[in-house]
Amino acid sequence: MIQKKNTMEFLHFAFCTLLLLVGCDGKKRNDQGESKGLADEGVEVIKRQPENVKAPDGMVWVPGGKFYQGAVSTDKMAMAHEKPRHAVELDGFFMDIHEVTNAQFARFVSETGYVTVAEREIKWEEMKKQLPQGTPRPPDSILQPGSLVFKKTKSSVPNLYDYSQWWEWKIGANWKEPYGPGSTIQGKDEHPVVHIAYEDALAYCNWAGRRLPTEAEWEYAARAGKDNGVFFWGDDISKLASHANTWEGEFPVKNTQKDGFERSAPVMSYPKNDFGLYDMAGNVWEWTSDWYNTSYYQEMLSNTTIPKNPRGAEVPFNRNNPYARERVIKGGSFLCSASYCASYRISARMATSPDSGMEHLGFRTVLGASEAMEHNK
Repeated sequence: MIQKKNTMEFLHFAFCTLLLLVGCDGKKRNDQGESKGLADEGVEVIKRQPENVKAPDGMVWVPGGKFYQGAVSTDKMAMAHEKPRHAVELDGFFMDIHEVTNAQFARFVSETGYVTVAEREIKWEEMKKQLPQGTPRPPDSILQPGSLVFKKTKSSVPNLYDYSQWWEWKIGANWKEPYGPGSTIQGKDEHPVVHIAYEDALAYCNWAGRRLPTEAEWEYAARAGKDNGVFFWGDDISKLASHANTWEGEFPVKNTQKDGFERSAPVMSYPKNDFGLYDMAGNVWEWTSDWYNTSYYQEMLSNTTIPKNPRGAEVPFNRNNPYARERVIKGGSFLCSASYCASYRISARMATSPDSGMEHLGFRTVLGASEAMEHNK
C-alpha cells in the first residue's frame, strides 16, 4: 500500500512538472495580432504622444526612445540569460498603469462567458502530442483541471532548484478560486488576477482592443529612463520593502511580511516608477508576447543595426528542455527573494509554458500609437 501511494505521488509530481513545462493543450495556436501595430523599420521613432490621441482609461504614455536591454554590469545577481546587454529602439506606446485586476477580468468574463484554461477539461489526446513518445496517461484522478499553488515548507530547503518542494498542483484552482476549491477572491477586486495562461491573456486583450507588451517594451517601461539602475528606483536594495511586494525572510519557510503582504497585494500599493507605472517589480509575474529562446540575446548583440520594435525570437528554444515552447514573463512576484531568484530586478526574466497558470502569474496590456488611433475612432 505504501509503495502504491508513493508511486501515485511520483506520477502526480511528474505529471505536474510536465504540465508546467509543456502545458495542457496543443501549441499550434493562432497568435495573429499579438504584435499588431508595431512600427516598420526605417521609420523615425515615435517619442511623443500624438496630439490627437487621448490616453485610454487606466493607461499612460510611455515615450519612445533607445535603451539597453539586459542586465547592467553592476548587477551582481544577474543570470546568464539576462546577458549580453544590447541596444534597442522603441516607438512610444500606452501601457496599463497596473496589472489587470480581478475586477477587470471578472467584467471580461461576465461580458463574454470566457472560460480560462485552468477551468477547462484536460484533453489527453492533445496533451500527449507535446510529451515524449510513450509517456503513460496519468490516472483520471489527476487528469483534471487546476493550476499551481504555492505552499510553504515546514523547514529549510537545501536545494532551491527543486521547485516541487513549494509548488503544488491543486485540482480546482483557478482565477476565481486561487487556492483551490472553497477559496475566493471576495474582497480582492483590486488584486491582480492570477492563474492566467497565455491564451487567457490574449483573449482579454482581444476583448479590450489591446495587446500584450513585447519583452523589450516591458523592460523599457520598467526602466523608465534609469539607464544603469538595477531596480526601477535605482540601486538601493534597502528600499525593496517599501517599493515592491516580494518575499523577505527565509524562502520558502517564513515570510516576514516586511513589505506588508505575504501573497499578492492590491495594485498600486507601492510607489510608481518615473513613467507612472505601478508594480513593475514584484507582486505577480507578467506575460509578454515574446518566445523564450536561450540564444536570442546573443543574436541581438550581433546585429549590425540597432533593432527597432523587436518582437522577440522567431522560434522558442530552451537548451535545458528541448520539448519546451515557452514565453517570456517579466517583473518577478511576491515569491522572489534574494536567496532564490531576486527577480524584482529590471532585467530579470523567466520562461514559462503558454498553457500554464500559476498563483503568481498575471499580465498587463499595451496599445501602440497607431492602435490607439484606431481604438479612438
